[in-house]
Amino acid sequence: MALISAMTIITSLSLFHLTLAYFFLTNPDAIADQAMVFIIGEAMNMPHARSFEVPSPTLAFLAALFLFLGISDLTACSSREEVFVFYWGAQAPARLGVLLLLTLYSYFFSAKSPIYGTSSYIPSVWGEGLKNRIFFTWAFVETAAWFWIWVTLREERREWAMKIQMQRAEEEEKLGH
Repeated sequence: MALISAMTIITSLSLFHLTLAYFFLTNPDAIADQAMVFIIGEAMNMPHARSFEVPSPTLAFLAALFLFLGISDLTACSSREEVFVFYWGAQAPARLGVLLLLTLYSYFFSAKSPIYGTSSYIPSVWGEGLKNRIFFTWAFVETAAWFWIWVTLREERREWAMKIQMQRAEEEEKLGH
């Protein structure tokens, strides 16, 4: 049995998204100045993103997306156990895969990547905005969270299947006598 349930982890992640929405809308510089963003960014040698210093229409749009994501995930957490297990059982690996690709892209295709030499990096026409410490930290934390959720869901699904099997066996026993 998992120490923390998948529902608790998903609810916490949804509240994290709502908090990000608030800060992206009101004070995006507070996100850029977080110790975790600084430490992970420095450790991975990711560039600092200056565009988070003042609120902008782009950050307001990002806040709206995080608000939508947080509310929709909280709503999905309130579903019945059977729906919860199967819905999140499909969502977790899909989100994990996408977030893992975003994390790897953000790091391995940035100017500070170990793939490129000091002078061989050529900025791409698209995707340069994803190669900064704020995006990398977010993608990394989300990847770790969704991996944790996926592992926990697999364990909970096994327990749920055994519970259903026990209930069916009890029902068959009652019908048999």
